[in-house]
Amino acid sequence: MNISGYTEAFSSVQQDSQTSKWCSYFKHILTGKKRENQMKKKFFRLSAAVLLFFSGIMEIGWRFFNMVVCCKRGGRKKERKKWFELSHIRDNHPRNGYAKEYEESRAWCEAQKMQDCYIQSVDGLKLHGFYLPAEHAKRFVILSHGYRGSRFGSLSFMAKYLHEHQCNLLFMEQRCCGESEGKYITFGAKEKWDVQRWAIYVSERNKEKLPIYLYGQSMGASAVLMASGYWLPPEVKGLIADCGFQSMERQMRDMADNWFHLHYIPLLLKEMDCLCHFVAGFRMKDADTTEAMKRNTRPVLFFHGEKDTYVYPNNSFQNYMLCKAPKELVIVPEARHLCSAYADPELYQRTVMEFFEKYDGSNSEK
Repeated sequence: MNISGYTEAFSSVQQDSQTSKWCSYFKHILTGKKRENQMKKKFFRLSAAVLLFFSGIMEIGWRFFNMVVCCKRGGRKKERKKWFELSHIRDNHPRNGYAKEYEESRAWCEAQKMQDCYIQSVDGLKLHGFYLPAEHAKRFVILSHGYRGSRFGSLSFMAKYLHEHQCNLLFMEQRCCGESEGKYITFGAKEKWDVQRWAIYVSERNKEKLPIYLYGQSMGASAVLMASGYWLPPEVKGLIADCGFQSMERQMRDMADNWFHLHYIPLLLKEMDCLCHFVAGFRMKDADTTEAMKRNTRPVLFFHGEKDTYVYPNNSFQNYMLCKAPKELVIVPEARHLCSAYADPELYQRTVMEFFEKYDGSNSEK
């Protein structure tokens, strides 16, 4: 074979080798692009899953916030009925087992000629209350009702008894309830300042300097306890806290667990706190009795129903342990939420009157 033949053969082999290299190169590129596309698909799927997860959390958080913090009143009867069914309050409510006593005492309150009272909250809301004077009054009692409650609800039973035993009564209507203004329920974070304002209102009209007591149920009890950590008129001699919770965060955990069987909700709580802050103007940490109970110097009478599944009894145990002032805790056997006075009226009423008589003449400064 001549030299030109070798040259042609070598060139042919060289071309085949270069073609093979180019093929390998393009194959590598195509394989890389395929892998890249697969990675992109995995990334998009993962991103979609994460987005879906957080969207779900946001939706649950907003619904939970709207359900428990936003005001519900006016013409939304169906929505309010649904709330009543969902919240388990029906099983705990005094109507379940004590309907006769509940309706009679409520009717008694409705029949009384009461004076309309108004104050302005620290954030500019017009708040409403009712004043009912008693003959030969020995003291004032400010009544602070519970979550989404009313001035003539479960408090009516004890209100009738107290009025018959020479107590002037001031029925608060919490912000967002009754004739009081407001868009959001703040679980005591702002209601504590409303309690303080009502105490000042009564004190300014208390010409005889009669002793004043703050008496709350459920969230109203928590608001009273929170208010006790701040300045109150010296005529305020003591507090009565019936089935109050220890903090909003703790109550949110219990509500999520009890209502929706959500046992671990840190993300939901963070979202709730953000919504409370940016939409409703308060932080969940501000709705907590801990620091108030450490600062409070006034005697506290705690009540709680043993069978309460709405605000668990360990809340009152915790508040009792935190309280540094003179204190007493009464756990009423078999009583549900708001039902302690109905379940054992003799024990409840006797304990309250003994508390009054013990501290009516005490000196209370804060």
